[in-house]
This record gives sequence, structure tokens and C-alpha cells, in this order.
Amino acid sequence: MVDVLIGFFLATLITQTFSTRLFRLILWYALNSFFLGLIAIYEGIILNDFEMKIMGIITILVKFLLIPYILKYFFVKFKINRNIKPVTAIHYLVIIIPIILVFTFYLITPLLNNFAHHSNYIAISISSLMLSLLLMIEHKNIAAKIIGFLDIENSLFLLGISATNGMPMLIELGIFVDLLMLIVIVNLLFKYQGVK
Repeated sequence: MVDVLIGFFLATLITQTFSTRLFRLILWYALNSFFLGLIAIYEGIILNDFEMKIMGIITILVKFLLIPYILKYFFVKFKINRNIKPVTAIHYLVIIIPIILVFTFYLITPLLNNFAHHSNYIAISISSLMLSLLLMIEHKNIAAKIIGFLDIENSLFLLGISATNGMPMLIELGIFVDLLMLIVIVNLLFKYQGVK
């Protein structure tokens, strides 16, 4: 089951890199967060970790429902351009994305023996980080860069779940404090763009 969820997590991230419309990008980010929350809940059930289950539920509530709504509100309020065509041509992205996936699996192979469980998921988490960076790099639109930053946070969350079989609640709460600061930064950026 977790293989299917991580496959969907990665697929939604790959789809984001091909998105040319802003609201579709928000939708794919929301689905990415939804699958991340389901992975956390499923891992919490397997490990009998109550905190992980709670974190999965909070992830779904905050990242799947609240943050996309807030982002959409800001994008409409400040009239951000909804056409977010990537700088890199799509036929080049079709080549770049598999190269990133293969490269990260090759890069992490020497370390995989140190992890008894979820070794492939660690490689997927790192490739998700690279794809999130690609999303930030290939767009000039500030909205796509913000969503790419949020995707990096999702990838780090998945890496924490995969590498440690669950993260301490304090670290997870720290991640949400980072998200709160991100919302403040987003507001300031949009106000700055509105002034210009």
C-alpha cells in the first residue's frame, strides 16, 4: 500500500513540473500533500505510532485544505499571472526528469545498505527534493517558486519518515512553524509585487 502512495506522491510532483496553469499547480501540490499525509497515517498504523497518525491528519488538514486555499486567495487578490509556462521546453523536461530520478538512485546506492527499511523511499525522497528544486528553477513566476518551496518541505517530511521510521513530534511541529513563517513571507512578497 505504501508503495502505491509513494508512487502517487512522486507522480504528482512530476506532473507539477509540466503544469502551465497556476491553479492546476496548486491542485497538484494539494494532492501531493494529501498523499504525504496518507503515507504518514499508514506508517503510523504500521509502527503503532500515535504521533505519526496525528501528524498525518494535521498534514492533510493544513497542507491539503488550508494552504492551497490561502495560496489561491492570495493569487486572486494580487492578480498573479495564472499562465506559468516553464522556462525549459517541455520536451527537454521529459529528458531531464528521468535523468534526475536515475542520478539520485545512483547517488544514494552506497548509503542504502545502512537502512534496513524503506531504502528505496529514501532515494525517492531525495529525487523529490531535486524535482522540487527543478520546479523552482524552471519558473520565473513567484507563485511557482513558492509552491516549489512547499514541495521541498513535503520532500523533507517524506525523507524524515523514510530514514527514521518516524520523526519526533518536536521536529514535526518545527516544520509547521516554518510553514507559518512561509505564509507571512508569501504575504510580504505579494505586497511587494503589488507595489511594483
